Amino acid sequence: MNKRITELNEQIKALENEVMAEVQRIRIHTYEIRDRTIHFEEDVKQRNKAQLVRALTYLRTSKLKHIAISPVIWLCVIPAVLMDLTVSLYQAVCFPVYGIPKARRSDYIVIDRHYLGYLNVIEKLNCLYCSYFNGLMSYVREVAGRTEQYWCPIKHAVQLKSKHSRYDRFAEYGDGAEYRQQQPGLRKDFGDLQRDKTPPDEGSSP
Repeated sequence: MNKRITELNEQIKALENEVMAEVQRIRIHTYEIRDRTIHFEEDVKQRNKAQLVRALTYLRTSKLKHIAISPVIWLCVIPAVLMDLTVSLYQAVCFPVYGIPKARRSDYIVIDRHYLGYLNVIEKLNCLYCSYFNGLMSYVREVAGRTEQYWCPIKHAVQLKSKHSRYDRFAEYGDGAEYRQQQPGLRKDFGDLQRDKTPPDEGSSP
């Protein structure tokens, strides 16, 4: 990989980590995480409670078309759960054979919006769905990205709109000599995952 691109990617990652740390520092003024539970300050809890829209009122003011198509949305839970089970089984069986560090599911699927006092039961259920589904997509993408790094670490000719976390390490498109030379090393290039390993976040799902 081009040395300058490598340096830029490292700078981007460092800045992303700095932004995440600063965002968490700001957030921590309104709540804290203890024993895997979110605890709000009492005045914040009272403000949240005052902003609650009761479930019946929420339904009465909802658009009929949103209610009518909700079964179609929830139908997607079935293939999502099957994908979750399949991908988790896949990495549990295959990653140890490949020597690839496993993606920690709880880093991607985070369930914590039910602690918000300004959400009614319907909104909390909707948030649970979105948290699970989008977190699952991120989890699956990470598992797939690590697999791609092992089996086919070659960039595409076309610039991707969105890249997974391992993509920038891949060999350049069209350079066969570079690919053959780098492939053995790329298959083992997961050291950054070990360095970045941190204890599970207290607000994460199991």
